[in-house]
Amino acid sequence: MPFRPNRRAKALSVLATVAVGATVLVGCSPSQENNSGSPQPATITFAASTLGDLGRGPGLQKLIDEYNASQSTVTVQAASVPYPTFGQTVLTQMGGGEGPDLVRFDMPEFSTAAASALLEPLDDKIDASKLNLIAGPDKYLNVDGHRYGVVFENSNYGMFYNKDLIPEAPKTFDEFMETAKATTKGDVYGLAFRQTQAEEAGVWQDIYNYVLGFGGDWSDGGKLTLDSPKVIEGLEKYKELYDANVIPKGADAATFRKMFANGKVGMELNNGGYVTATKSANPALNFSVARIPFPEQKQGSLLAPIVINANSKHKDAALDFIQWILKPEQQVKLQEVLGASSVATPTERSAESLEKFPFLPELDKLTESGVPQIVNGFGPQTADIRRIVVTEVLSSLQGQQDMKTAMEKAQKQAEELVR
Repeated sequence: MPFRPNRRAKALSVLATVAVGATVLVGCSPSQENNSGSPQPATITFAASTLGDLGRGPGLQKLIDEYNASQSTVTVQAASVPYPTFGQTVLTQMGGGEGPDLVRFDMPEFSTAAASALLEPLDDKIDASKLNLIAGPDKYLNVDGHRYGVVFENSNYGMFYNKDLIPEAPKTFDEFMETAKATTKGDVYGLAFRQTQAEEAGVWQDIYNYVLGFGGDWSDGGKLTLDSPKVIEGLEKYKELYDANVIPKGADAATFRKMFANGKVGMELNNGGYVTATKSANPALNFSVARIPFPEQKQGSLLAPIVINANSKHKDAALDFIQWILKPEQQVKLQEVLGASSVATPTERSAESLEKFPFLPELDKLTESGVPQIVNGFGPQTADIRRIVVTEVLSSLQGQQDMKTAMEKAQKQAEELVR
């Protein structure tokens, strides 16, 4: 269901809190906004964590350069924002009346920004029917009856595995656990996932797959269900793997992804966007991708819209770039850059892509079972609920409490937050 901001006041309070104490802001371009409907000469900034990817960043920058060269009116420049704090940093900037002109947001930050009037409505600027936008993921970008973005990337989570270490993908969780144990030898680990507070957003993305995969969900749409039996079961499976010492504990995503590329990690649950990055890190790596082997065929989806900052002085210029990227030729190029992700409109994968990555159809089949990583019915509060959940889950990993107690505490804190 499309997200509906039923607690707008709370979302505004969240933004006010985030903005307090902000001292360094990246400003939008200073010239006057144009209301003529066509862009005036302008240089605009685009913030996207993708630009920092080892494998995909150069390709996206090349596409931006192509846009810049296609006309002499608008110039798009990359805004530098560190990934671990990307969403919070940009929200802080926007809450202070500044920030990049264009942003590629993940869904939790998108929900907060949309409910807090920080995004430019695109109701009369984007016609889904004429553009042939894919309806499934696109529906999440209409908030309270208004469109605030279009899909930049929709990436399903799958199980990446090194075929030299693991010739056949495990089909069940028990096989997954046994494979992780059997592969862990010397300086090689069977599995890797995020497990530090510094990567809060990444931990949330990782545990989402365990919760959904074991039949749980963070809410029923109107009530939080953080301490429900199925949620606890999924998180206990996550903890079982941590306790089994089959992961490089303390390693951040950048580190263990490099280890995977170098044959030092056998499996990781990752989104399709990292297919290209993985191959770029080691072209000789013999890896494949399969469905996550959990009981339920339901997994997180990294749905990332591109939006226009309501503070932007160059909204028409920003819209011009969005409309350019939505053209069929650019959609195909963008998908090639993003790897195994889908984009806003249907595209046909090239024979070259399928030859290079024969598992792409397996990832594509997961689109219908993908779930954006927000708390259904509590979109604007997702970032705060995420912080509560991740803090309590990691406390359980460290042996300070069992997972049931952790989630009971998380439920109480989150209920107080949204009350």
